Amino acid sequence: MYPPNLRRAALIIAILSSFMTPFMGSAINLALPAIAKEFNIDAVILTWIPTAYLLASAVCLVPFGRLADLYGRKKIFGFGIVAFTLSSLLCAIASTAFQLILFRIFQGIGSAMIFATSLAILTSVFPPHERGKVLGISVAAVYTGLSMGPVLGGLLTQYFTWRSVFLANLPFGVVVLILVLWRLKEEWAEAKGEAFDLTGSVIYGLGLTGIICGVSLLPSTESLVLLIFGAAALCAFVTWEMRTKSPVFPVDLFTTNRVFAFSSLAALINYSATFAIAFLLSLYLQHIKELSPRDAGLILIAQPLVMAACSPVAGWLSDKIEPRIVATAGMLLTTVGLVPFIFLSQGSSIPFLIGGLVILGIGFGLFSSPNTNAIMGSVDKRFYGLASGAVGTMRLLGMMISMGAATVVFALFIGRVEISEANYPALIKSIGTLFTLFSILCFGGVFASLVRGNTRLR
Repeated sequence: MYPPNLRRAALIIAILSSFMTPFMGSAINLALPAIAKEFNIDAVILTWIPTAYLLASAVCLVPFGRLADLYGRKKIFGFGIVAFTLSSLLCAIASTAFQLILFRIFQGIGSAMIFATSLAILTSVFPPHERGKVLGISVAAVYTGLSMGPVLGGLLTQYFTWRSVFLANLPFGVVVLILVLWRLKEEWAEAKGEAFDLTGSVIYGLGLTGIICGVSLLPSTESLVLLIFGAAALCAFVTWEMRTKSPVFPVDLFTTNRVFAFSSLAALINYSATFAIAFLLSLYLQHIKELSPRDAGLILIAQPLVMAACSPVAGWLSDKIEPRIVATAGMLLTTVGLVPFIFLSQGSSIPFLIGGLVILGIGFGLFSSPNTNAIMGSVDKRFYGLASGAVGTMRLLGMMISMGAATVVFALFIGRVEISEANYPALIKSIGTLFTLFSILCFGGVFASLVRGNTRLR
């Protein structure tokens, strides 16, 4: 049992870092038009500013999770904070679009080091009967960062230029680093002495790069080539991992650990079915309802605020009763919240939208922290970093799948043209089609969550 002051410090560090990285991810979207204007870049290059960060983070999550188990979670976390903070400063002083994209890659690597270890440190420090509560608080910090990002990002960009969005990370990074050096006196490396699988990490990175780049280019011919390459590389990765002595990711966790496998699948499905919601409703509110970006943002903020409020309660509940039950209830409620949006029309009222967002927020809040609790509690201590990386990987892959589905449906119904009043009917049809797909997918996720079995808390 670790002393209360160390546990308290670990929780504060997790809260600050869990707020910092998603805040950066959501705030930068409001700064993209200003960045494009200053650097005079086209839409294709502009998309690489968020994509480079996402790709680097996704590729590095699992390898850094394994490195943390081998060499120390506090050590990798500390390096991640330094990398993220320093790259934020470099992004703020970038003089070209190429420099900004390069520094965003470094920022994504730092983010991966943080995400791959923060949950693992919390799980290492707190006993099983308190794990759900603290994971719920950490998840609430993530949602708070996501909800505050668009609001503060817009204000910072408007009054202090887009560079201030990156500079806003610096005080968080400095405070977290001081706390790590001052208060975290322990180190956690239960897999110390085992070998690191560099070959597997490279194959994994190539496969994930192919998948993510392929999804981002849908529905072009190039995307099909990249997706086939990515799938082939991931198949090679699985084959390699089953044969090597010290795998970077023990794939037998998916075949022998039912709780880990189905909890990870449920997380992937949840993010795949929900991440594009804000994107779709933002288009609906600004085009169909003719609201300003500020007013649309104030409506959409209802969902993450409710999520942030519910997550600690859901985490606490998952300490008292089986996490599978709480998470499944959350997935079911998310499905219920998705269905009404299938019938969105030009005459749909704002209270109707807000009501649906509140239901979705409660569903997300009930699902996320208990599901994370189930994943982290289903593995041995020497795999905590790995499991933490898996949680982040499912999140990022789900985000890409969700946006990839939106890209394909928009290409089919609207085409590669600017959205205008002439194609508003096609826009509404596209939104309805996507919410239908997401509802079906999320309903399937209910069963993935339900059949995982009881969690083996460690």
